[in-house]
Amino acid sequence: MLRTIAGFDRIGEENAFAVLARATALAAEGKDIINLGIGQPDFKTPGHIVEAAIKALKDGHHGYTPANGLLAAREAVARRTLTTTGVEVSPENVMIVPGGKVTMFAAILIFGEPGAEILYPDPGFPIYRSMIEFTGAKPIPVPIREENGFAFSAEETLALIRPQTRLLILNSPANPTGGVTPKSEVEKLVKGLEAHPHVAIMSDEIYDVMTYDGEEHCSLLTFPEIRDRLIILNGWSKTWAMTGWRMGWSIWPNQLYDKVRKLAVNCWSCVNAPSQFAGIAAIDGPQDDVIKMCKAFDNRRKVVVDGLNSLPGIRCATPKGAFYAFPNVKETGWAAKQLATALLDEAGVALIGGPDFGILGEGYIRLSYANSEENILRAIERMDKFLTK
Repeated sequence: MLRTIAGFDRIGEENAFAVLARATALAAEGKDIINLGIGQPDFKTPGHIVEAAIKALKDGHHGYTPANGLLAAREAVARRTLTTTGVEVSPENVMIVPGGKVTMFAAILIFGEPGAEILYPDPGFPIYRSMIEFTGAKPIPVPIREENGFAFSAEETLALIRPQTRLLILNSPANPTGGVTPKSEVEKLVKGLEAHPHVAIMSDEIYDVMTYDGEEHCSLLTFPEIRDRLIILNGWSKTWAMTGWRMGWSIWPNQLYDKVRKLAVNCWSCVNAPSQFAGIAAIDGPQDDVIKMCKAFDNRRKVVVDGLNSLPGIRCATPKGAFYAFPNVKETGWAAKQLATALLDEAGVALIGGPDFGILGEGYIRLSYANSEENILRAIERMDKFLTK
């Protein structure tokens, strides 16, 4: 029998893809499925971005690129960062990577080992915990509570830090809850982190442009006192509807940058050239499509919240960011994952059970409103018939 290392027995996965596969299989059988499970914009990548990739191919950009990304792409990220946060970053601190997950993989791999502790949001993106467990480090959940607007609590987070803590993972606007942590709470956290200089921070800001109702994204980059231990995760997938292009970027402090560059050399070599030219065009080109997409998400958000709150046994807090709703389903009498499975099999609505995002996800389900308003309304109608049956 083949022997593998224990870490691979601990590694998890992202159940949204399992639900997508099941929904696709049911659709192939001829069933009408409305997919509100996968976190993927239903918009096409803007045309000028596609044309930039085509031009790059026609111009002969078919070879390897630098492990840390084309200089022009890193410069574009630096310009965009200055525009969105007011903070100057050097292209020499920017890493172009094949998707957002790569940054969390690298950060957790750098800090995770047996005996170490890594703090992560719960409920939160499932790959955080999966990767922490893979490294042998101990995952310490930071509670993300409905009664707190699904924002993290600075006080609760700081209380979990111990001498063994190596890394703190933050996410706002958040998946799966749509929560946005207000600037005042971020400031409290940063102030408290002064007493814990041994803790690195990874801030997942992939949904930074998607905030609503006057909420503003507060980037951790705006706090110079933690810049020497801060990793920023961001990318093109959500903002420019480029999930399949596999394009992400990260910003690293000087003392960690060469470590992740070497990891790139050993693992993914580089990001493909045409996608990087597309990424430059996305940042430097017109943003009309981004604005239009975010406005559509905002409209759909209101439809989703109103619809969910009309259903028996369900209440839904209004999400302030991203494109997810995280309704409370405890009064339906169903366990969350069983409800999600039944809604897919019997009502043709694909959703994700809250426990797939952590222990504190029990009693909730996640809906992505990155689907058309028409499909959202059809899904709500099907859910209503199922729950009142």
